[in-house]
Amino acid sequence: MKTIADAWDWLADASHWAGDDGIWHRLAQHLVLTVVCLVVSCLIALPIALVLGHLGKGGALAVNISNVGRAVPTFAVLVLLLLTPLGQYGEGPTVVALVLFAVPPLLTNAYVGMRGVDRGVVQAARGMGMTGKQMLLRVEAPLALPMIMNGVRIAAVQLVATATIAALAGGGGLGRIITAGFNLASTPQVVAGAFLVAVFALLVEGLFEIAERFAPSWARGSG
Repeated sequence: MKTIADAWDWLADASHWAGDDGIWHRLAQHLVLTVVCLVVSCLIALPIALVLGHLGKGGALAVNISNVGRAVPTFAVLVLLLLTPLGQYGEGPTVVALVLFAVPPLLTNAYVGMRGVDRGVVQAARGMGMTGKQMLLRVEAPLALPMIMNGVRIAAVQLVATATIAALAGGGGLGRIITAGFNLASTPQVVAGAFLVAVFALLVEGLFEIAERFAPSWARGSG
């Protein structure tokens, strides 16, 4: 209990919130890193999943290949990338490692959502003379949106929790608070940093829940 109380005291200290090493600055860095990695991951995974889900070919193989990456710790990927020429480009290795980590849930959920679209609806759209592209964009993707957004939510929360590894590569984010605590042998600071990451992840989860609640019924898959 004393450690928790000390961690609370550390968080309550106004000096820990200001400056380049302050919580607000580290939180902003963490947010930017998470958003960048999520956007890049979506740009990679979603088009592949949507097209393969529409065609109904090769999707299972792509999902299985992407899921292989889950067996490899993100930290191990980061270390290997730091040993390559990419390691010379600032947070490049961190972004690549996190993107590889975020792609599987995005790809899997989007593909499953596409394949779960009622085939009768697809056949009806085809019977109306829609082209493949029109069916994909106007019928299948909208109906698969709940599963697609579920994948985005999972990826976003996982990225928030895992982006702390950026600190191990000299990057920013809330992970710097934790590593600084280890360097100073300050358990309260380590606990405070971990608490901030956990709260941030819960806030992201909550934002997605709120967005889903106020989304149109068709976007929630409920009518």
